[in-house]
Amino acid sequence: MLPAHRFGLARLPPPSSFRFSSTVAQPPPRRLFHRTRLVVRYTGYLALSSVFGVLVIGAGIFVHDALTYTEKHVDRVPVSPLALHPERGGPKNLPVVRVQVDDEQDEENVKLAEKPRLVIVGGGWGAMGILKTLHVGDYHVTVVSSETFTTFTPLLPSAAVGTVQIRSLIEPIRKIIARLRGHFVQGKAVDLDMKERLLEVETMTPDGKTANVYIPYDKLVIAVGSTSSTHGVPGLENCFQLKTIADAQSIRRRIMERKRLLSFVVCGGGPTGVETAAEIDDFCQEDIMNYFPKICREEVSIHVIQSREHILNTYSEAISQYAEKKFNRSGVNLITSARVSGVTNDSVTYTTKENGKTVKHSIPTNFVLWSTGIAMNPFTQRVSDLLPNQVHKKAIVVDAHLRVKGAPLGEVYCIGDSSTIETSVVSHFMELVDEADKDKNGKIDFDEWKFMVERIKSRIPMAEDHLTEVRAIFDLYDKDKDNNLSLNELLPLLQDVEKHLTSLPATAQVASQEGKYIGRKLHKLARKSAVAQLNNAPSPKDEDVSKPFRYLHLGSLAYIGNAAVFDFGGHSFMGGLAAMYAWRSVYWNEQVSARTRGLLMIDWIIRGVWGRDLSRL
Repeated sequence: MLPAHRFGLARLPPPSSFRFSSTVAQPPPRRLFHRTRLVVRYTGYLALSSVFGVLVIGAGIFVHDALTYTEKHVDRVPVSPLALHPERGGPKNLPVVRVQVDDEQDEENVKLAEKPRLVIVGGGWGAMGILKTLHVGDYHVTVVSSETFTTFTPLLPSAAVGTVQIRSLIEPIRKIIARLRGHFVQGKAVDLDMKERLLEVETMTPDGKTANVYIPYDKLVIAVGSTSSTHGVPGLENCFQLKTIADAQSIRRRIMERKRLLSFVVCGGGPTGVETAAEIDDFCQEDIMNYFPKICREEVSIHVIQSREHILNTYSEAISQYAEKKFNRSGVNLITSARVSGVTNDSVTYTTKENGKTVKHSIPTNFVLWSTGIAMNPFTQRVSDLLPNQVHKKAIVVDAHLRVKGAPLGEVYCIGDSSTIETSVVSHFMELVDEADKDKNGKIDFDEWKFMVERIKSRIPMAEDHLTEVRAIFDLYDKDKDNNLSLNELLPLLQDVEKHLTSLPATAQVASQEGKYIGRKLHKLARKSAVAQLNNAPSPKDEDVSKPFRYLHLGSLAYIGNAAVFDFGGHSFMGGLAAMYAWRSVYWNEQVSARTRGLLMIDWIIRGVWGRDLSRL
């Protein structure tokens, strides 16, 4: 018999040494024991570190409590008699609060009492912007507000349906002004005497009665915001608004009423109206389906009535279309190119144009939100009536330095929704000609035109973007080609520039930037005024310390129901959960304090894990 290797066959190992692929090799007992020991060891490390972390945090809380929860004895705090019993004066012979109760309680307050008096009327975005940028010791600061807290208004729609809690959106004003050792007066500004520099405030006495007092000022900042415009529609007393915490609480109580949980109508397709409709739709899709009889969801309907062709019409067209498609998928009824004509306690009537004819429609409802435009606050209206050159119907007109037109220069400022920066170029026509016409020949040559352009930009910064092509504009309006602009050629030029100017939107972003601008400028004025006083020099003007206010648009955003949209001018960003978390991060970062940031984060976590708060309080 021939050997196997002669036929090319390899010698095979004995059968006992074969391993089949279906058999898994078992690790030796020692290796298994080693792995188990490692798992136990690191699990122990993790448990011990967790226990140690809890102990450290507990110890830190204990130390904090031990250092802060101490008895503080206050004896014989000095109080000026004038603070308890103010002298009377002014046109109406009212008490004049020249001394606050705590002006003499310590040395720092005594020094601040000698500083110029800065009075801020309002507690919104503009006022907070000022308080954030002022420096300690600049002014004797007094804040007058009807509410004791400031509100993060962009998240009021979320609070109205229980997505976040009311407490997460408010911060006490006293805590904010404590850094400046400022004073807070809860009351409502009702009148102003600019001659004697007295602000009339309606406040409450200890016995619960109303009383009016005067608060003197050296500089006054009006930041009272606005009210909703009625547009002459009857029956708006049957509508909800969403501007304050009280509004959000009222809406929440109505939504929680089972017998009224049928039809929701939102009048206005701007950011507030759209976000409220989105929050209500989220509430219906998630919480009603889970915790109410499912037939309730079939009975619920949501309608948005918009006077323009698209919702979110101030955003890009792509964003408007994206939001409309999202609402259509969710079953939200969008009614565009329509005008509300009346509201009753159980219906909304509106009109549309069909084939050139006006057609009236009606929606039965027990819930109507009115969110269409702004109107003057009563105090803003009063100040406007005091000044003959104030003709704007919705706000007080201010110059490029945010000073009230017609008021004593550098004494009264106005910011936020209660103000609008002037856009009238023609009203400065003769002043501009007198400044630019160097040779006094009644014509403006090209060099004089360049000088005039700079003067226009300093008076009306919003005109800057429309005056970039200086030579081209000059040649376009130089009809007789004599290289000069006559007054008859110059006037139409300025009129055309003015037509292209639009007012800044009444948004929190604008108010915040204006407030920060005023705060920085007032700080510079305080420092330079102190130096000028030591040198017996004239007090500096606004123009000496600051350039005119220029608004920087950082983008617009809106929540549209588990999705969000961002408009950054030429760029848009739309999406689902990723965009929603980006929207949340922006609003979380804009919170006024670390406390509200923490509360807001907790609210979002609770909503994600356990759902909204459905209690009716």
